Amino acid sequence: MSDAKKQYDVIVIGAGPAGYVAAMRSAQLGFKVACVDKWSNVEGQASLGGTYVNAGCIAAMSLLESAKIYHALQHDLAQHGIHAENISIDLKQMLSRKNQIILNLSEQIKQCFEHYKVDCVHGRGRLLADNRVEISSENQADKTILTAEHVILATGSVPMELRCAPIDNSLIIDSTTTLNIEELPKRLGIIGAGIIGLELASIWNRLGSEVVLLDAQEHFLTTTDWQISQEAYHIYTEQGLDLRLGARVTATKKIGQTVLVEYQDSKGIHQLELDKLIVAVGRRPNSQKIAAPEAGLLLDENGFVHVDENCCTNLPGVYAIGDLTSLAPMLAHKGLEEGTFVAEYIANQHTAIHYDGIPSVIYTEPEIAWVGQTEQVLKTIGVRYKVGVFHFNACGRAQTAGKTDGFVKIISHADTDAILGVHIMGSLASELIAEAVVAMEFSASSEDLARTIHAHPSISEALHEAALALDKRSLRIPPIG
Repeated sequence: MSDAKKQYDVIVIGAGPAGYVAAMRSAQLGFKVACVDKWSNVEGQASLGGTYVNAGCIAAMSLLESAKIYHALQHDLAQHGIHAENISIDLKQMLSRKNQIILNLSEQIKQCFEHYKVDCVHGRGRLLADNRVEISSENQADKTILTAEHVILATGSVPMELRCAPIDNSLIIDSTTTLNIEELPKRLGIIGAGIIGLELASIWNRLGSEVVLLDAQEHFLTTTDWQISQEAYHIYTEQGLDLRLGARVTATKKIGQTVLVEYQDSKGIHQLELDKLIVAVGRRPNSQKIAAPEAGLLLDENGFVHVDENCCTNLPGVYAIGDLTSLAPMLAHKGLEEGTFVAEYIANQHTAIHYDGIPSVIYTEPEIAWVGQTEQVLKTIGVRYKVGVFHFNACGRAQTAGKTDGFVKIISHADTDAILGVHIMGSLASELIAEAVVAMEFSASSEDLARTIHAHPSISEALHEAALALDKRSLRIPPIG
């Protein structure tokens, strides 16, 4: 083991969204920074961006865009008077496009590191005592020690596993392997009908696989507003997804090139024979090997790093951000904000993060996005509220685009009219939710949104109409059907 000559102000372990932003913002603030990351591409070279770029959201969205185009060619063009024949899928080309996007984004992060003079260290980082970081590599027996006044832990999360469905990444696969399947499964099963499961199902269903989702929960999408979850269940099943709720998988068995899944629900025990089974039951913090025992880093019973409201761990000068903490759901943009926050906190520039204003998105088609409180939570805590809903099938721009599924729902306080929550299911919901986030960040009322002039026709004016609907003032044609 050798000691590195360089002493840093800040060392960041992990180059995902939380880590690379923390590294770059620290460098912008004048600190000498190193960022340690273990991701490698097929050529064994460093591939920055973490799971988010290499095997998560970016990879999934790339394939989903390809799947949406294929589905539109098959099912949506005829209504426009456009006809296409002999349409086929080249999965290897889809994967190649996806991999090129990953390469491009990783290279952009690398260029940013070079621009801000962040030292990129390729290897596995582990926190030792006294703010030392041990760097190890699979290709080198020797280990290097770096030291810094501040260490930021940003190693993200990894897929959770099930004992009843052990992953072999051949027939029973995790979400990472799912994004590299080179042959279309005829019948695909997914354990977990949450955000990850639904996004993966949306890809393969559009490409032509028969998709069955098994979820142990009795109710669908429990974290979303009840009205959204009901609409989503209806739309997804109409799209061909086989959603089986209250279905607890008890055993799996490989039979040749198929996998037999046994699950139990209120009607008894059932079996499914599938070409592939995806385990998508959530993610856990990647904290198991993040620190040596003598470092004394405190974790909770679920593996999250214990932090205070400033992302400070129990160790002086050591911070944890992104999926490693339980301060908010595991979201890339939550990690981005915490990366900036901690870098500025170290530089004595303190600006609090408003965790209640962080939006959530499900990148299906149509998309689901929300921010703030749900109606069921407000009922539970006894807050008086009012609701305005506007359906996209009453929106002219949505009709011309053929994207009329879903609606916008705004919840405001019955007495103060402050916006408490906004829930959207529809095309481009991930983009529309930004207006709601800005409105809530500035403590807007629904009247403020109702008085804001929106372009007409546009998809965004659905928010305007939902705000008007809170006081039964919407002037649009009632929804069709």
